[in-house]
Amino acid sequence: MSFAKHAQTYTESFIEDMNALGLTPPDLEPKATDSIDAIIEMVSTLIATGYAYEVAGDVYFRVDKYKEYGQFSKRKLEDLRAGERVAANENKENPLDFAMWKAAKEGEPAWESPWGKGRPGWHIECSAMIKKHFQGTIDIHAGGRDLIFPHHENEIAQSVCCNQEPFAKYWMHNGFVTMAKEKMSKSEGNTLNLKQMFEIVPPEGLKMYLLSSHYRSPIDYNDDDLQAAAKGLDKMYRSVHAIGQGDAEEPAALAEYETRFQEAMNEDFNIAKAIGVLYEMVKEMNKLATKTETMAAARGFKTKLVSLAQAIGLLQKDPLDYFMHIPGMQDIDVEKVESLIAERFKARRARDFDRADELRDAITAMGIIVEDSPEGTTWRKK
Repeated sequence: MSFAKHAQTYTESFIEDMNALGLTPPDLEPKATDSIDAIIEMVSTLIATGYAYEVAGDVYFRVDKYKEYGQFSKRKLEDLRAGERVAANENKENPLDFAMWKAAKEGEPAWESPWGKGRPGWHIECSAMIKKHFQGTIDIHAGGRDLIFPHHENEIAQSVCCNQEPFAKYWMHNGFVTMAKEKMSKSEGNTLNLKQMFEIVPPEGLKMYLLSSHYRSPIDYNDDDLQAAAKGLDKMYRSVHAIGQGDAEEPAALAEYETRFQEAMNEDFNIAKAIGVLYEMVKEMNKLATKTETMAAARGFKTKLVSLAQAIGLLQKDPLDYFMHIPGMQDIDVEKVESLIAERFKARRARDFDRADELRDAITAMGIIVEDSPEGTTWRKK
C-alpha cells in the first residue's frame, strides 16, 4: 500500500470517529503533503536570515541564534547540552540544532527542493501550515504535555524567527491517558481505538468520560469509570425524556446555575466543574417534576439544561435516538421501554403507586432492570 493510500485510510477512519462523537468539523484541515511549497518557502526564509543552514541536503535550525530558546519549556541551553542524548551528527554545528528538511532516503517519500530531493522535518510542517493559512499569530495552540519539548519549543523558535512576531497567544496542553498507570501508546501495546470504545458505551458516553476530568489532568483509563460516566449521561437523557414537552417557565434560580456554569468554563475550561453544575440542575429538575404545579418550572430547567450541555457537546441527540445507540440495546424495543418508563414517571408524580408498580412489573417482564435514584430513573438489560 502506498503511503498516500495508507494515510487516506486512517484519515477517513478519523473523520468517521469524529462524526460519531458529534464534533463540529474544522473549517480547514490542511495536509503537510499539500503544503510542501509553503514549507520550502519558510525554510528558505530562515536560511536567508541566518537562522538555518544546509549541509549535504539537510537543513538545520540554529538554536544558539534564537536567544529565547528553552524559555517556553523552562529549560536552559547549558542544561540541555549537559544532558544531550541525541546521537552525534557531524553535519550539525550544534547537537541541539533540529532538522527542518531531511535529504531523501531510499524508500521514503521525497519532494524536490533547493537542497535536493527530501522531506520536511517534524516541526516545520505545523509552523508552515499555520503561516500559510493564518499568516501571523494564532490564538490557541493545543497538544499533549509530551509535546512541550522539543516539538512546541521548536515550533515557536522557527515561527518567531521567520515571522518576527509571537506564534500563539494561549497554549492548552492535555494530560496523558494511561492504563494501569502506564501511558497509552502503540509501542506499549496498551491502546484502545475509538471504535472499540464505542462497543462499550455510546460515543457521547465516551465524551462524557473524557470531559469529566480537567483537560490538563491525566486520566487513568478503566472500563468501570468509562461506564460510570456514560451512566451519568444516561440519567440526564432519561430525565429530559421523562419530563417531555409542554408549557414551560424559567425560574429565577436558573440564573445562578447559568452563572456558575459560565464561571467554571472561564476557569481554564473547567468542564468537569461545569458538568457538576449540570448534575445539580438535573437533581433540581427531577424534584420539580414530582409535582404537577411545578412541572412548568421543571421544563424550564430542562430547556436551560439542554442549552448549557450542548455548549460542551453533550445532550446533542434526541433521547430515543441516544438510547437506541447504547451497546446491547439493538434487540430491545427501546421506544416501548421508554414509553413505559415515562408513564411510570407520571404515575409516581400523581402518587398512583399501584399503577407505578404495575408498570415496573411490565418493564421487568421485558428483561429490563429499573433503577431509581434522586438523579432520575435508569434501566438496563438483565
